[in-house]
Amino acid sequence: MANAASRPALGRIPILTFAFSMISLLGFTPFRVLGQTSEPVRLLDMSTYLEMETVSGPEISPDGRHVLFTRGWVDRMEDRTRTNLWIAEADGSRMRQLTSGTWSDFSPVWSPDGRRIAFLSDRAGSSQIHILWLDTGETTQLTHLEQTPHALRWSPDGKTLAFGMRVPETKPILPVRLPEFPRGAKLAPPAKVIDRIIFGYDGRGDLPRGEIHLFTLDAEVGGTPRQVTAAGHSYNDPRGFAAELHWSRDGRKLYFVAWLRPWSEVELEINESEIYSLDLHSGEVEQLTDRQGPDRGMQLSPDGEWIAYTGFDDQDYADGNISSLYLMDRDGGRKRLLAGHLPNSPRSITWAPDNSGVYYLMSERGVANIYFVSRQGESRAITTGNHVLSQMTLASNGQVAAVRSTSDRPGYLVTFSMADPEAMSTLADVNADVLEGVRLGQVDELWFKSPDGLDLQGWLMKPAEFDPSRKYPLLLWIHGGPYAMYSVAWNWAWQNFAAQGYAVFFMNPRGSTGYGKAFVDGIKHSYPGKDYDDLMAGVDAAIDEGFVDPEDLFVLGGSGGGILTAYIVGQTNRFRAAAAMRPIVNYISAAGTADDPTDKYSWFVKPHWEDPLDWYERSPIASVGNVETPVLLMTGERDLRTPMGQSEEFFRALKMQGKETLLIRMPEEFHGWRRPSHRILNQLYLQAWFEKYRKKTPGS
Repeated sequence: MANAASRPALGRIPILTFAFSMISLLGFTPFRVLGQTSEPVRLLDMSTYLEMETVSGPEISPDGRHVLFTRGWVDRMEDRTRTNLWIAEADGSRMRQLTSGTWSDFSPVWSPDGRRIAFLSDRAGSSQIHILWLDTGETTQLTHLEQTPHALRWSPDGKTLAFGMRVPETKPILPVRLPEFPRGAKLAPPAKVIDRIIFGYDGRGDLPRGEIHLFTLDAEVGGTPRQVTAAGHSYNDPRGFAAELHWSRDGRKLYFVAWLRPWSEVELEINESEIYSLDLHSGEVEQLTDRQGPDRGMQLSPDGEWIAYTGFDDQDYADGNISSLYLMDRDGGRKRLLAGHLPNSPRSITWAPDNSGVYYLMSERGVANIYFVSRQGESRAITTGNHVLSQMTLASNGQVAAVRSTSDRPGYLVTFSMADPEAMSTLADVNADVLEGVRLGQVDELWFKSPDGLDLQGWLMKPAEFDPSRKYPLLLWIHGGPYAMYSVAWNWAWQNFAAQGYAVFFMNPRGSTGYGKAFVDGIKHSYPGKDYDDLMAGVDAAIDEGFVDPEDLFVLGGSGGGILTAYIVGQTNRFRAAAAMRPIVNYISAAGTADDPTDKYSWFVKPHWEDPLDWYERSPIASVGNVETPVLLMTGERDLRTPMGQSEEFFRALKMQGKETLLIRMPEEFHGWRRPSHRILNQLYLQAWFEKYRKKTPGS
């Protein structure tokens, strides 16, 4: 299965029928004999990663008859993930591929009449806007831009596209002029002159100087886009995220999210953004919100009279805040709270077709479901279940398309009616063929107490070939963030370890989202802190299940999980080995070298020049002298979020003491791996490291 184009359209390969002949081709773990039976068992091995695909970005047509989505696959020759556009009837019929090739087509949006699809594609060598006519299948490239467009939005009459795009700054910060060199001289690259705190961003590298502006483009003939915003400000989220952009129902205005202040203020206020409107005829910009804190996630009601949006009052605490849902009229008046004191921030805000209220997705306690709140503020759950729903899209007839995932089933495309959400049907399950006949680890939910009496939630994945009479090694896998939430969604890495005979424990210590603001604030200005106690209580709860070997424990995590892993090994020796991926170990040096320095300062009461001891004592490097656990460190060489120097500091401190450690540098990778081979290497290195220290027992 080299690519999506070579596969049968969402068909099911009869793996069990041809199992023996497919072993060498697919590289699955050989069949094993369990007990006294000869039942063939296949396990989730490394090769399945290359076989598996993704479905994402569903967009249901305005009339609810078709569902558009992107299907991702691994291009093995280029070692990259690619995406193509697919479409299906909402009743599940006529599944077909719209685009193909070894490039990526993404961010599709329906025209208002449902006859055309605008999307971005890098098929021309850079991301450009394309139009696909649904009736003929014809595709046209509308733009030849030097910068990357984003946030495509159709005008209500379908004649115009609006989008955001960077306009490079050409004026030098400090003008200098080299003397004349001979023609054709091979000069070194020019110097980079920096006068801003935020000059790079992970995943993008150096940020080119310039402003994000809004543009409009003729949707029929393309041509040169028209810039509709004035120079002097950047019309996007202060962190540089893609612009939030919407048309008014009469097509006269654009609504967008930004913070139109001088850059010197914007880069110091990462938790600040407002909602604005732009009159396309007069050019007048009007600010509609004025909260000290972010306002975003806006959606206009079908009648054009109301705007639903999310936000919170800034408490000087980075991302450790939970948004509420608000309502205002189209001119910024009559603001009021619709839904507050939620366990997590609402996402995918979507108006009911009759303007009666809004639907939203919310993650809590390890699951994610759809909720509804009326314009009068009355809330109710629409879906329930032990699953994670994401990327919801709603048509005018109430038909929904979304992506659903569970611990034993990777994300698949589903559809249902808001009138009957229990009648959920599958549109596209692109991994059923790969996983057919594969034995997976069973996941059990655990509730337990922290040392100070707090209720905590976690999950324990059994080994795939579980035998209740045996004892198994345990991986404590810690999530990043730290403001994030582990859930019951599919996780390939965990299932792959389960196939290798490990139990995997994952949980949401305090600081995690999904349990309310007070739970998030449990680590406010104290990270790491009581989250360490929570994690140790979770390990004890897993051991109490009876099949975990308390002398065969391992700990690992990435990003925020890497921070906690590096901290844990300085507090306890109960783990046989550890793997800190992409950690921060020294908060002072990280604040000066990471791409989000203001975020780090918000984790402390005072800056480090006023209270350096607080910053040092909570840094894992402070307890590196206590470490006896063998520690693997793994980071991308281009990581700007948790720069390589952080891993090097910890590695060298351990080496200076003669401790067991290893540093792995992933070339050309940012914070998290982009290349499929590197993702597989990540798993292989983890397994090799833990196998090196795994408790050896007879017959293991």
